[in-house]
Amino acid sequence: MSYEHMTMDVSDGVALLRINRPDSANAIHLPLTEELVDAAIRCDEDPAIRAVVLTGEGKMFCAGGDIGFFVSQGEDRLPSVVKKMLLNLHGAISRLHRMDPPVVCAVNGTAAGAGFSLALQGDLVLAAESAKFTMAYTRVGLSPDGSSSYFLPRRVGSKRALDLILTNRLLTAAEALDWGIVDYLHPDDKLMDEAMKLAATLANGPTRAFGTAKRLIHESSTDSLESQMERETVGIVECMRTPDGKEGMDAFVNKRPAKFGG
Repeated sequence: MSYEHMTMDVSDGVALLRINRPDSANAIHLPLTEELVDAAIRCDEDPAIRAVVLTGEGKMFCAGGDIGFFVSQGEDRLPSVVKKMLLNLHGAISRLHRMDPPVVCAVNGTAAGAGFSLALQGDLVLAAESAKFTMAYTRVGLSPDGSSSYFLPRRVGSKRALDLILTNRLLTAAEALDWGIVDYLHPDDKLMDEAMKLAATLANGPTRAFGTAKRLIHESSTDSLESQMERETVGIVECMRTPDGKEGMDAFVNKRPAKFGG
């Protein structure tokens, strides 16, 4: 599938996904969601991809849903169109969330609405010092989507999540870092260099172990202690059977750097 509203470049194990609608503040419409889910599946299926960076082109990370596109669909058609959009968007988020390769979100500007949601799903989130975050949904009479009602309370707690949703307050990048929404803060002109450097480090790591660790963390909030420990047992034993597990233990014993194959 060729992309018109985003770009995907793969190099040295890192897939760089860039939303590419800068003239529309990288807002999300139906064609973009079709491309996003296709790219997410490619990242999940291609063994050469061992880390992913998601960012936006231009000055905005993503302004959320394209309200102008919504209005243009007409009242009768709009509900069906939005359901198609969210089938794609939610499918893309699910694939990125559950696949083995870690996902690094590089928030290069304002992340609003579904753009905020896209940032929240990242395994690691980097932000430019000028970045800003706002839920924005209720400002236009809508409720959250794009996984934000799942990820946001897990990041900041239910009270702060409701504060952001009900008031649409604008968080600075520094506040987002303090609240646990952002993991690393960088000067604007250093953001992409740092994001790609981090992704390159992850791409050279034990991809299967990363995926197992991701799933353990994701599932821990809904499982019992004993069930979670059983998952840990199964996970670590399976990792020990992989070439990377064997390589990592041998490298440790022989006091040499490990060379993981993914």
